[in-house]
Amino acid sequence: MSEQDAADEATTSDDGDADVDDGDADIDDVDIEGAPEDVDTDEIDLEDVTGETDQELLERVVDSDPEEIARELAALRSQNETLESEVEELEAEAEELEDKLKRKQAEFQNYKKRMKKRRKEEQQRATEDLVSRILDVRDNLERALEQDEDTDIRGGVESTLRQLDDVLNAENVAVIDPDPGEDVDPSVHQVLANVESEEPPGAIADVHRPGYEMAEKVLREAQVTVSKEE
Repeated sequence: MSEQDAADEATTSDDGDADVDDGDADIDDVDIEGAPEDVDTDEIDLEDVTGETDQELLERVVDSDPEEIARELAALRSQNETLESEVEELEAEAEELEDKLKRKQAEFQNYKKRMKKRRKEEQQRATEDLVSRILDVRDNLERALEQDEDTDIRGGVESTLRQLDDVLNAENVAVIDPDPGEDVDPSVHQVLANVESEEPPGAIADVHRPGYEMAEKVLREAQVTVSKEE
């Protein structure tokens, strides 16, 4: 037996297959012939992208054509680059949407401030208009008091009162002035006392002071007395 035959027999198992020591093999030590120069296999974690263990990959690499493995690695690298590009695009889109949301929130806050300022200005103008009309009523009352003591000013006062009522009506202010005998309504009537009267027991006997309501809101309750229960 020649030295070459002895060497071949020492490295060959009984069934004629090559003896591969799987325990000492390392996937990083496998030299893939035919791989393109631009494919850096060290940058690709094959287990992450294929789901195979190092041992399984080693067995497949040993049994596969080097060019096929090189093409597969190149495809995996290309897929990885594509996924990274998509992630970057999604992150950029998310950042753009976040910026738009912040701008919309700022615009809405500014809108709320403008509307609040506008309502305040409208309320001020409405108040100024009301006060201006009441000043006219006051002027008429003052002129009535400037008359001589012997002058009958009743007609002037009644006219001024009608003028004031017109101002209140224009502001949607209604007088709460119940008639004697009406039932008591706690939402608009304030009972001052129970008195003897000719009205039915528990009914309104008299109005001490009228009340007012504006746009269905009670500004001041009417003060009334109520007929005593028997």
